[in-house]
Amino acid sequence: MAKPKTIAIIGAGGSGLPAIKCCLDEGLIPVCFERTDDIGGLWKFTPEVHSNQACVMRSTIINTSKEMMCFSDFPIPKEYPNYMHNSYILKYFHLYADHFDLKKYIKFKHEILNLSRADNFDTTGKWNLKIKDVEKDTVVMETYDGVLVCTGHHVEQNTPHFEGIDNFGGQVLHSHDYKDHRGCEDKRVVVVGLSNSGGDVAVELGRVASQVFLSTRRGAWVAHRRGDDGFPLDIVVTTRFMEAVKSTLPSALLSTVVEHQLNRRFNHANYSLKPKHRFTSQHPMVNDELPNHILSGSIIIKSNIKRFTENGVEFEDGTIEDNIDLVILATGYVLGFSFCDSSVIKVERNQVDLYKYVFPPNSAQPSLAVIGCVQPWGALMPVSELQARWATKVFKGDLVLPSKDDMWHDINKKRSDMAHRYFSTQRHTIQVDWVTYMDELADIVGCRPNLGKLLLTDPKLALKMYFGPCNPYQYRLMGTGQWDGAKEAINTVMERVLYPTKTRKIEEEMRTNGFWKLSIFSLVIIAVLLKWIFF
Repeated sequence: MAKPKTIAIIGAGGSGLPAIKCCLDEGLIPVCFERTDDIGGLWKFTPEVHSNQACVMRSTIINTSKEMMCFSDFPIPKEYPNYMHNSYILKYFHLYADHFDLKKYIKFKHEILNLSRADNFDTTGKWNLKIKDVEKDTVVMETYDGVLVCTGHHVEQNTPHFEGIDNFGGQVLHSHDYKDHRGCEDKRVVVVGLSNSGGDVAVELGRVASQVFLSTRRGAWVAHRRGDDGFPLDIVVTTRFMEAVKSTLPSALLSTVVEHQLNRRFNHANYSLKPKHRFTSQHPMVNDELPNHILSGSIIIKSNIKRFTENGVEFEDGTIEDNIDLVILATGYVLGFSFCDSSVIKVERNQVDLYKYVFPPNSAQPSLAVIGCVQPWGALMPVSELQARWATKVFKGDLVLPSKDDMWHDINKKRSDMAHRYFSTQRHTIQVDWVTYMDELADIVGCRPNLGKLLLTDPKLALKMYFGPCNPYQYRLMGTGQWDGAKEAINTVMERVLYPTKTRKIEEEMRTNGFWKLSIFSLVIIAVLLKWIFF
């Protein structure tokens, strides 16, 4: 019997944790290296700024709801809020890690300095890792059978250069370094970039700063977390039925429908937010409070920055704002893997050469995979988990990658489709549609639910899975890697959604329920009487 392969996992965040579990599921031996002293990655808030270590703001709340962002065989506790504060996400990660006993496979305060192919890589697929023990300040070289890179794509800041910025007398920092509003009270602040982080920073400062100016090059369509009847938006829209509708409708018509809905909440043109692009041409911004702050005047939308003055900013529309104390650059990140060179993972202009955003296509051996280097229209954690399920099966030898030509064909097709759909920017290089991409991976892994077959055996469940939320549990119901609790988890989704909000009994609801029960009982009695009289 062959000795189990030992797999190095770089990072113990939302991608690294399921990678550890997937290794264990496949009989592989995981060794996870985490440069900090805790799990969580991006979602572990620290009040200190650490170079090249992504971190949320103190107040950050996730944009995807708990039933759509959980790992596929471990539902988030029903009492947790639907949209969780970062502290709840970290709690969930700890629950997950403890439940599956993952922490003993993690080497904390160990940083990967270099990743390179072993001398016999072409025949063995082995990798050499240069590893630093941060506490002991020692460095060792170790060799592994495979590597799962789980470092995410929020590491190296994208910092644009504006004319005059070097002579600007105020403070300039990247949103990566912004922690909370303290120290910004009564200041005049410019936030650059209409990203999710830019919106969150602007809204938070809008409560305490004397004035916030939010600068944008293109504008943005702004979605809310709440969908119809107050349900989480992704519960409502991330369904197989909606995916079928989207794939059928022309892009322009789909954009028109969605834009009409968004403008019913507030007219984007009247709020100076209407973008130059259609809805489907850019990843949307999610922010519940921005319109209210614009309406109250605490945030003023401005055009792109033209140049800095010694104490202010001139915008491209010719307007000038003086006496600016602070400028925050919410301008995103640059994809990169500092511990390896381009011969291992090639990145150019934020384009990363990966088959289905996971495997380097030119590698002589399929023993390295990148997990979580995608930007889904939905939650990332379940995507990372399914990528890891695929990668570990390849490492084990149960699945085989296609030829190099076929992999490059898939990469180029995805790039072509993306270029056709999105406007050109380094932000739009790793975008995926959630249901489509998850099904694509599930087809490879062998865990995509067969709704046609299910319709014959359990039609109620099949219809719920088609018209209801396409949650991660669906990928544990059938095929490889089944979980016994998948069916129950699918059937009880709405119970967990409503549990943290229905915290008080409503008398009217009780009367309504009683009324309907009485009505149904009356109808049954009438039906029986009519049958007795006429038949």
